[in-house]
Amino acid sequence: MEDYERRYREFEWRVPLTFNFGGDVVDAWARDPRRLALIWCNERGEERWFSFADIRQLSNPFANALRARGIGKGDRVLILLPRVPEWQIAMVGCCKLGAIPVPCISMHTERDVAFRAAHSGAAAAVTTREHSEKFSAARLRARFSVGGGTGWADFAEALAAASPDFQPVRMGADEPAVIYYTSGSTGHPKGVTHAARALYAWRLSAEYWLSLGPADRIWCTADTGWSKAGTSVLFGPWSRGAAVFFYDGPFDPQRRFALLERYRVTVFCAAASEFRRLVREDLSRWDLRALRFAVSAGETVNPELLRAWRRATGKELLEGYGQTETLMTVLNYPGMPVKPGSMGRPLPGAVVAVLDEKHRILPSGEVGVLAIRCPNPQLMLGYWNEPERTREAMAEAGGTQWFLTGDCVTSDAEGYLYYVGRGDDVINSAGYRIGPLEVENAVLEHPAVQECAAVASPDPERGEAVKTFVVLRAGVEGSAALAREIQELCKQITAPYKYPRKVEFVSELPRTPSGKVNRRLLREREFGLR
Repeated sequence: MEDYERRYREFEWRVPLTFNFGGDVVDAWARDPRRLALIWCNERGEERWFSFADIRQLSNPFANALRARGIGKGDRVLILLPRVPEWQIAMVGCCKLGAIPVPCISMHTERDVAFRAAHSGAAAAVTTREHSEKFSAARLRARFSVGGGTGWADFAEALAAASPDFQPVRMGADEPAVIYYTSGSTGHPKGVTHAARALYAWRLSAEYWLSLGPADRIWCTADTGWSKAGTSVLFGPWSRGAAVFFYDGPFDPQRRFALLERYRVTVFCAAASEFRRLVREDLSRWDLRALRFAVSAGETVNPELLRAWRRATGKELLEGYGQTETLMTVLNYPGMPVKPGSMGRPLPGAVVAVLDEKHRILPSGEVGVLAIRCPNPQLMLGYWNEPERTREAMAEAGGTQWFLTGDCVTSDAEGYLYYVGRGDDVINSAGYRIGPLEVENAVLEHPAVQECAAVASPDPERGEAVKTFVVLRAGVEGSAALAREIQELCKQITAPYKYPRKVEFVSELPRTPSGKVNRRLLREREFGLR
């Protein structure tokens, strides 16, 4: 972006009345049979390359396979797949049919899956043989498994048996198109529902922040269940005609650099916790000349990490800010001066403000809640079947409706925004948003636990780690062995990334005047604010 001020000032949204990502993006690029869409490999060295034409010829049969089993427009489809090409095929096939994909994280437990299936009213699911047992409690009309299994249609066989011809359905701009579940500070996870207009609008961050074009190859390491995978693995890059690199394997710093070199990745996107480990490596043996720059989102990138990455690679690391409800909205852009510690400036088309507790707009330098002006096509339609929660996320200020992010920020005179902290109790660990109630519910299942509170605690690797303060039942004494028991139980009950990495036994928990556990006091103590 050569002139940010001018582009931001003159920008106008031009969202089409109808938009089907599968037809209007994938099938459009597929007219050129040579245009590369996806490069996939795994830790065993297996490799597959796909053109957009290949994706069209695979997603069409999947849409037909869904339709043949009674799945249609508006039906929800749970997609729990690791980083394999079947994920893109299933996502695009759903889009073409007008079915609503619900991406899930592979680490979700049977309980997590059961909640999402029941809450969304899912009609179908796509997973692997390994994860198929997690769906035992789900009432589904159609089941597809990569690798098959009892009671599951084999994904590859279903595609082979279906017609390769499919006409994508007409999707109105405001019709629901995807649901991402995200943790809140209270209650169960929320089903963030985005419309077809959002799938169209997410191309903007791919253009201005990722600076992608048809000659680029982007590697984003986000989990397939994250909304970040939507904007930086699927919807954003492919809207710009860029190829996506997709790696299915464990995190290994040297392997990361080897893959960046071998596949000539031009834009690399990862969480700050990954970059903290990568900068410790000796990079002298790797040729990273193809890499233009790197980006990070999901957790705060501190100034020292920016400097360390630049020293190690000679490339910029550009931080971006977004939420599942908003996706990428405040960003550092290529070619624009980077202020270490800043989230950046608003994406063209996004009008933001900093509000106080009475929803009054604050001047620069004051700390308040970051708000985004409505309407904005990037913003969610709302929380699935939860109108009250949706209303609570909105506010009136200056005669305008705003979406409240819940994140506290401040701004400077040039419009750069700086993250201060969460306005609620959500824990942000290595890019994962973790609701304290989810952790507490798991900890409370241990027979020795009377009550507990989960909060964020500073961690050099993950930014924040989950810490649980535990009050034990009478006659039980705390010990390192008991702490490990609690941790292992949590890993079995809920997704492993949510387990408390720190456990402290206490005699009582601080409470508010109304008698509720005061997590804020515990969190402030952890960060040395008290």
